[in-house]
Amino acid sequence: MEKVSIGASNNFCPQPVFLFGTAKEDGSPNFGMFTWAGYCWDAEFCFMAAVEAGTMTSDRIRASKMFSANLVTEPLLPLADYFGNVSGHTPGKMDVPAEVERGRVLDVPVLKDSPWVFELEVKQTVPLDGNDIFICKIRNVLAAKELTDESINVDERVKIAAPVIWFGANPYYAVNPAKLGEAGEWKDLFKKAVS
Repeated sequence: MEKVSIGASNNFCPQPVFLFGTAKEDGSPNFGMFTWAGYCWDAEFCFMAAVEAGTMTSDRIRASKMFSANLVTEPLLPLADYFGNVSGHTPGKMDVPAEVERGRVLDVPVLKDSPWVFELEVKQTVPLDGNDIFICKIRNVLAAKELTDESINVDERVKIAAPVIWFGANPYYAVNPAKLGEAGEWKDLFKKAVS
């Protein structure tokens, strides 16, 4: 495969889509769509989120030190795209039909229809030029019961969840799982093939 040098880009960096939920000063919910999220280990499993400075979400995370990360699914995509393309500072942004409940451990807004939600407490903020990276303790995970049923194979649970990913080149994509093998299995096949 011949390669060419290009500018820095996330065009082929699949990223899960999340709606970050924060509480406004009056306690009402605010949701913004974000894809720059990942995980790390810091004496415990942690969630990392990069959020553009100046957004309502960034302002509220910095003020409250907590938020929810709601996995976006195919059915939630129209609402998520709306939340992601209308500024949190726009009056009436949240005047849309969205079933919202409170977190079970933290006082954060949670989307009732998201099958996987992290309740997050900011452990450390890393300020960058134009963004903040929030490294968060996961205080609770709210999961749809079907996703915790280990009698259902992982492929089927991913189909049930129907998460949406984004590649940075603007389109959203569905996750269509096709099992490729178990971790460690390919190592043995590779060694056999090259010996």
